[in-house]
Amino acid sequence: MPKSSPIKASPYFEAVGRRKTAVARIRLFASAKPDFVVNQKPLKEYVQESQYQTVARESLEKGSPGKSFAVTVLVRGGGPHAQAEAIRQGIARALVKMDPELRVNLKTLGFLTRDSRMRERKKFGLKRARRARQWRKR
Repeated sequence: MPKSSPIKASPYFEAVGRRKTAVARIRLFASAKPDFVVNQKPLKEYVQESQYQTVARESLEKGSPGKSFAVTVLVRGGGPHAQAEAIRQGIARALVKMDPELRVNLKTLGFLTRDSRMRERKKFGLKRARRARQWRKR
């Protein structure tokens, strides 16, 4: 059992965000000290690319500016961009659970919409999903 932190004692709002094969489980705590932990590491340590960090924080900054939250994330699968977008959707869903009035703003920004585009599976007899072998006459 890991040590219990003071954040875990307070009530939280939980949500799940998804993108491609990435799944992010979000816990959003109302806290005076803002904190962002992904897979038990700080966000800047887990996600090195600054553009992915901004994507992950986007729903917090645009959905409820001026409020501070502590966020813990468990994310699995997918690549760094898909994980960042899954985190963004999960945070948006948790914010809506916390305050339903934020739904309209987050919906217009597109943070609540599940991007259902997935990679197509490889078919037998082909090199990839649709790429056939090159035809040669001679």
